[in-house]
Amino acid sequence: MKAKTGDRLRFLGHQVGTPDHYGRVVKVIGPDGDPPYLVEFDDGHQAEVYPGSDCELAHAKGQGQAAAH
Repeated sequence: MKAKTGDRLRFLGHQVGTPDHYGRVVKVIGPDGDPPYLVEFDDGHQAEVYPGSDCELAHAKGQGQAAAH
């Protein structure tokens, strides 16, 4: 996964009925767009994230491909 500042991340719920969580990349910490990322979640908290297979990336508008895994 390669991300840029402003990209949106969707973390899928692990169980039926568990809501997905959404966040925005505020800083790319790894080299060349690689993780970890500093992510601000929709509830306002921030965390350093290493996205797993339960995460989807949506590039910010104007950055090419609409979605990548």
